[in-house]
Amino acid sequence: MNNAPNQTTVTLPNYITSATPNPVTNRAPWYKNTAPTYAGIFLWFVFWSSASGSESLSQSTLAQGIGWGLLSLLIAALVCHFLFYLVPGLFGQKTGLPLYIVGTSTFGATGGFIMPGFLMGVLQFGWLGVNVYFSSCAIGGFFDKNINPMELSSIPVWVKGIMVVWGVLAAFVGLKGIQYVAKVATWLPLIPFLILILMLTKTLGSVGDFKPDALNAPAAAAAAVTGQAAPLSVFGVIALMLTVVVGFFATAGAAGVDFGTNSRDCKDVQLGGLVGIALAILFTAGAALLIVAGVYGNPEMMKKAMETKAGLNAYNMIGVLFSDETGRWFKLGLAIAAFPPACFSSFIAANSFKTTLPKVNPFISVGIGAAVSILLAVFGLAGKAVAVFQIIGASFGPICGAMLVDYMISGKRWTGPRAGFNPAGWISWALGFVVGILPFLKINVPAAPVAAFIVGAIVYFLCAKAGLLTPVQPLPAAQNQQA
Repeated sequence: MNNAPNQTTVTLPNYITSATPNPVTNRAPWYKNTAPTYAGIFLWFVFWSSASGSESLSQSTLAQGIGWGLLSLLIAALVCHFLFYLVPGLFGQKTGLPLYIVGTSTFGATGGFIMPGFLMGVLQFGWLGVNVYFSSCAIGGFFDKNINPMELSSIPVWVKGIMVVWGVLAAFVGLKGIQYVAKVATWLPLIPFLILILMLTKTLGSVGDFKPDALNAPAAAAAAVTGQAAPLSVFGVIALMLTVVVGFFATAGAAGVDFGTNSRDCKDVQLGGLVGIALAILFTAGAALLIVAGVYGNPEMMKKAMETKAGLNAYNMIGVLFSDETGRWFKLGLAIAAFPPACFSSFIAANSFKTTLPKVNPFISVGIGAAVSILLAVFGLAGKAVAVFQIIGASFGPICGAMLVDYMISGKRWTGPRAGFNPAGWISWALGFVVGILPFLKINVPAAPVAAFIVGAIVYFLCAKAGLLTPVQPLPAAQNQQA
């Protein structure tokens, strides 16, 4: 560990001194842990179904053509790997300690208790709400082909009842039976993988016939009548892609610390991210882009997409490409494959609350969080996936930015926890969060999650140079081992 000149001795909280590094003997190659786990995250249909843009045809990542959309996706994938995941992963690999411990060098021994520890738990319920909403709509689609998750008015009351049951079950299993879900979770991602392949084979023949005007012309016409946004510019496509992809990934990037504790060396961290994150993003979101382009490149498919109000959502293309009978089974399969992620969100939240709220029964804390998730789903707020991605990106973008700078200025090592609330970390997070959340105040900030990251990184660096770092606290020798 680096012995910083401002090091002093203060009694550390028990949650820090009781943490035990994961020994190297318990670790495994990247292809057995990091890569497949991350890849499973990106196979979740809520991620790839949003890759082509938002509900409006004018907000499409295909507005400047397939090539530019794929290039924008590549940039977003590399941003996720190199800026949001790599440093947290290296922190975890070198220390063997989890995020809520490693984060104390950035936010302080007291502050780290809240950020990123407690915040990680709270935001899991945002993810649970998204999962509850879209999974329940997929189950509903098994019985009623007219249910469109992009249109709240198309969702009947009985589907909202499914949302309640789905949320309660996910929270309960996350608390009590996650080990059983983990046994089948390894194979369930094959369902969305195969569905994507089948959809791709149906549309590849017409991908070459896609012209951006197929989307831009009706969008421009609507803009002239209703005043809606015009089709996205070249820069606008990159900004939207970064918002969708990076916003979705932000919390998982910080959780790279926990993934890194299972990595043997730096090479495992790098390859796990390049394959499980960058390559997985390119495959899933790239396939979704090509599927949507193929639909709008074929006049018959495009007509059906317009009639069914499929919009830009790749999930909705199931009803365009397959018969009602086949489509209903595909939707049910996607819902089943989404259940383990819902349970894991509850599991992560429970672990976070057990650490940060040890005196509160986890059934109460997780129960309250699950109730909020269900309400977000029932009232349709969780259905606005891109907006949820923006909030999560605004929350964790500056955390990842501050952690990156913390790592670099400390000689690419973990300093150890800093005393109290480390001002540099909290100031950088606050300013970064404000920038990331500005779009909700109708103030345009392109690629807001990345902007929040950049602000967090710059402010942390400036605060560090200004001496706004609290003293480093020495750790017990057993915890002070870095690779």
